[in-house]
Parts: sequence; C-alpha cells; structure tokens
Amino acid sequence: MEEEKVHVLYVDDEEHNLNAFKASFRRDFKVYIAESAAVAKDILANNEIHVLITDQRMPVTTGSELLKEAVKINPDQIRILLTGYSDLDAVTDAVNNGKIYKYIQKPWDDNELREVIKEAYSLYKSIKAKEDLTKKLMLTNEQLEFYLRQKLLS
Repeated sequence: MEEEKVHVLYVDDEEHNLNAFKASFRRDFKVYIAESAAVAKDILANNEIHVLITDQRMPVTTGSELLKEAVKINPDQIRILLTGYSDLDAVTDAVNNGKIYKYIQKPWDDNELREVIKEAYSLYKSIKAKEDLTKKLMLTNEQLEFYLRQKLLS
C-alpha cells in the first residue's frame, strides 16, 4: 500500500519563493501554494493540510495573523513560520497565538526544511492517532456503561 503524501501549504507573497518551494518539494510532498492569506484560507477550508508554512511579512495579513486563523480552521495542523527577517514580536505572536511548531529563517536549506516537514507530519499523525484512540475509548466506555445498566436492571 502506498503511503499518503504529506499535504503542505506554503504561503508567500513573492512568486519566486512560491516557485522555488514547489520545485524543491513537489516530488516529496503534495504541495499547495498561496500568494496571500486570503488564498491560503480558501485552501485550508477546502483541503486537509497537514503542514502549513507561511512567510511572516506579507501585505494585508501577516503570517502570524494567518497562523492564528489557521488554528481555528484546523487546530491539529502543524504550523511553521518562515521568514527572512528577525522580528521578535512577530515570532512571539506566532508562538503564542499561531501555535507554531518551528520558526525557520530564509533562505531555507532544502534538506533541513524537508526533514522539518517530515517531523511535523509525524507529529500530526501522532495527534490524529491519539484523537482516534480517545474516540474509541469513549465509545467503549459508553457501551460498557450501557451493559452495566442493563445488568443492574435485570
């Protein structure tokens, strides 16, 4: 059975960066790209995105603002802030409100970023597996409680 490809959304207002990202990672992952937070929100709403990577400095909506919105759309998704600028306030906001997994500076190293994405997906799968087990445990608990009530009534 073929293993599912990691769905990665990369958001950046610079077309060159979007093309470079897609060219570097399209063989390893299912890559989505967006040139704005508005386009990214549409992709997030209509696709299961495992890993969201966004640039910080973009017009209209910053990366940390997008990350904050992304948490509402899919709290389990793993989020990474990628930026060419050292902006402590932006990083702090992304950590506190966007619940980022990593902060990476541009320019990225393909091999390093590839490994970070793989690690992020591994974390995503662990979160999903835990959720599935919790749901199964709750269902089993309900069934046992029902069985116990039936026994007590008979």
